[in-house]
Amino acid sequence: MIIETSSYPRAAVIGNPSDGYFGKTIAFVFSNFIAKVKIYQTPELEIKPQRLDGTTFKNMTGLVEDINFAGYYGGMRLIKGMIKVFYQYCINNNISLASKNFTIQYTSDIPLRLGLAGSSAILSACLKGLCLFYEIYIAPAIFANLVLSVENDELGISGGLQDRVAQAFEKPVFMNFDKKIMKKQGYGNYSVLQTDNFPLFYIAFRKNLSEGTEVLHNNLKARFNIGEEKVLQAMNRWSEITEEFKKALQENDRKNMHKLIDENFDLRKELICISSGNIEMVDLARSVGASAKFTGSGGAIIGTYDNESMYSKLKDLMNNHEIEVIKPNIVNN
Repeated sequence: MIIETSSYPRAAVIGNPSDGYFGKTIAFVFSNFIAKVKIYQTPELEIKPQRLDGTTFKNMTGLVEDINFAGYYGGMRLIKGMIKVFYQYCINNNISLASKNFTIQYTSDIPLRLGLAGSSAILSACLKGLCLFYEIYIAPAIFANLVLSVENDELGISGGLQDRVAQAFEKPVFMNFDKKIMKKQGYGNYSVLQTDNFPLFYIAFRKNLSEGTEVLHNNLKARFNIGEEKVLQAMNRWSEITEEFKKALQENDRKNMHKLIDENFDLRKELICISSGNIEMVDLARSVGASAKFTGSGGAIIGTYDNESMYSKLKDLMNNHEIEVIKPNIVNN
């Protein structure tokens, strides 16, 4: 029997990057791109390499394009790390694994290193496959913790829980990572959100702005840990912005949602050095009346627009600057 699983990119709607700093966020996953895993029983355990682990290229341009797409670590390292963490989880919880091996294959068309959680989507799809293969259930909150531990502990990639929570639930989620809550139960309080009052969202990205999440978080984490007042104030405000956005959703106050999305980015700009290419994407979007902020660490933005006329202007303007614009198909399983 062949087991096939999948996972999707994440869009951080509001509150990021406070998820790694005891803050609050809202995020969803969208199905415009997808990471897939196929797993089936075989005599030996085998990981079949895919494009992310390519070693043969047409020329040096092809090699550079592959690095820009996948980074230097590739999908093979992700899959190995997830298998290891899954195995340790089962051992620690006295879960017996049947004495059977498997072959695992994986593919992904999610643009990597653009703040869309492409790496954790591969990990999430892999963990889903392992759970089904061994007939093991892992609750979404613990599932997200395991995926994060691969990136943080095995691969040394800094980041927060937000991406993995959204991918574990596959619904829009309000996340509260309050320090006391995290200390007490090991994960945050997560509430699924209804999409009825969601505004019109767009996502835009420029692949040549590829930058790993560790570039942002390594510096920010150090400043947070030493108690830099400006950082602590920003984290507190991002939490407040998230609560205000949640209220605006309940009241269908799209004007306030627009304002809060813009404030989320403006606060980040005051705190962190942002490349001119990323700032340009935000400025271009705002020039036609749309709101704009990062979907994650940089390279892609998310925002709201009022109507199809505004979206058309946004898309034309962005395309003229070699920036791709899409309407996210929000997953609400």
